[in-house]
Amino acid sequence: MTETYETRTTDVLVIGAGGAGLRAAIEAAAAGARVAIVCKSLLGKAHTVMAEGGIAAALGNVDPDDNWQVHFQDTMRGGQLINNWRMAQLHAQESPDRVYELETYGAIFDRTPDGRILQRAFGAHTYRRLCHVGDRTGLEMIRSLQDRVVQLGIEVHMEVTLTRLLKDGERVVGAVGYNRIDGRFVAFRSKAVILATGGWGRIFKVTSNSWEGTGDGVAIGFDAGAEVLDPEMVQFHPTGMVWPPGVRGILVTEAVRGEGGYLKNSEGQRFMLEYDPKKKELSSRDVVARSIYKEVQAGRGTQHGGAFLDVTHLGAEKVKTKLPSMYEQFLRLADVDITKEPMEVAPTIHYAMGGLRVEAETGATTLPGLYAAGEVAAGLHGANRLGGNSLSDLLVFGRRAGAAAGAYQREVALGSIDERQVAEEQQLLLLPFSVDGKENPYLLQQQLQQAMQEDAGLARDEKGLKRCLNTILELRQRAARVRVPGSRRYNPGWHTARDLRFMLTIAEAIVRAAIERRESRGAHWRLDYLEKDSALGRVNFIAYSDRGTVKLRQRPVEPMPAELAKLFEEPASKAPAPPEARRIPA
Repeated sequence: MTETYETRTTDVLVIGAGGAGLRAAIEAAAAGARVAIVCKSLLGKAHTVMAEGGIAAALGNVDPDDNWQVHFQDTMRGGQLINNWRMAQLHAQESPDRVYELETYGAIFDRTPDGRILQRAFGAHTYRRLCHVGDRTGLEMIRSLQDRVVQLGIEVHMEVTLTRLLKDGERVVGAVGYNRIDGRFVAFRSKAVILATGGWGRIFKVTSNSWEGTGDGVAIGFDAGAEVLDPEMVQFHPTGMVWPPGVRGILVTEAVRGEGGYLKNSEGQRFMLEYDPKKKELSSRDVVARSIYKEVQAGRGTQHGGAFLDVTHLGAEKVKTKLPSMYEQFLRLADVDITKEPMEVAPTIHYAMGGLRVEAETGATTLPGLYAAGEVAAGLHGANRLGGNSLSDLLVFGRRAGAAAGAYQREVALGSIDERQVAEEQQLLLLPFSVDGKENPYLLQQQLQQAMQEDAGLARDEKGLKRCLNTILELRQRAARVRVPGSRRYNPGWHTARDLRFMLTIAEAIVRAAIERRESRGAHWRLDYLEKDSALGRVNFIAYSDRGTVKLRQRPVEPMPAELAKLFEEPASKAPAPPEARRIPA
């Protein structure tokens, strides 16, 4: 029997209020649609603010030789050529316009002496390409987009968690969930839905992600029948805080290395000179993360199992000007003055390259009426994301998903809400209050995070992955017996019980795909298969739901058209001078 619930109606429902969701909402509204944004936290609290270093776009303001073709090559090479080439092309071509557009919303960037947007070096980018605001770029992006949303009068529903997509036949026609404050049920009826819920870093123990990153969007899309692409590709940012334990995993932006920071081992050696003599500290994230891991394994790690990141040679004035957030972060959280002593860092789960499979031009998933953009969507980044590409990804594909959903909603009528689907989700949500069980959702979540960290982390092998899968399957059975006390009002244990189901679904997809990809490629590092598998070739793994069971299939990566493939027959460009030698005055 269905409990009473509130119904809200709109043309386009945007789930998530980070960069992708806000940009999608702006574009859908521009197409004439009524738009409602739903977020499970507060407006402005999105994880986009943690993308500190900059927005990657080939403006050529600092290095005039930069262009979209070089950005495209860097992105594809970074992703080990299993990216969706069309997404990478559109991203490289459109990022400059999206950055300049952000200025029209009020974004303020650091400037060159002649007044243009300043750009900094970042790992695996051929040229200085990241448009930035000190080390607070994501915060400035959210502020600008949020101001625009408020200016347009777009409806925003905060502290609401949507837990199931509603379907009319195969078409997605809305979503159902609850208000986090008082637990009342709510359904949104819409012509189109855009998922922009971010990633799933909280599935792991050590992560830069905040509490919201539990994979909700990918999981509800998967449960509804959408396909998930390359879930095994999880990015380990090389530099997260290590000490004290309470701050372990908090991001230390790549901008620290982009501004000239050195990575050193316990013996004081700049070890990246050995692992990548050409790019050094600005090698791709997968390479730098593995290098730190190897140094620790060789006994040259720091006291707390990481490496030193040193900016003391840059001078106090430059550090405080270019890296103000990092200066404050270490001073307040670790009692370390980074102008006088090095930071201690180690790899931290940061980003999901995998996610819902989408069309490049529209962000359409494999379900009619359902779109996705940002970290919840897969394809652009392949096996490894380059720093700064996430923020331009949000702008380029947030806009495209919003435009496509805005056009789609003009062609269709509102679908019907199936009361049976609503009742099933209500029953699942209320189960922890009525079930005769003794399982604690927090403990199960911790056990999942520990298992994923140990056996599906930076270094993987078949034995560990299979052990992790067995743990996940056991936790899935135990999750059905979760019991939470109290009422639905302000009950974080109840929220965690539903999050746990999402996390277990995504974790199973990650591990099953990681077992099947018997090679090392990008962020997926198999100690028992250290090379790329030439017999396997370049393939994507696709996870799908078969009556609630996670199944996998693989497909060859779609070949690039000849004019793009030709770019890879030649060097990306003449090699630029090291960033230190090319530095322009601030």
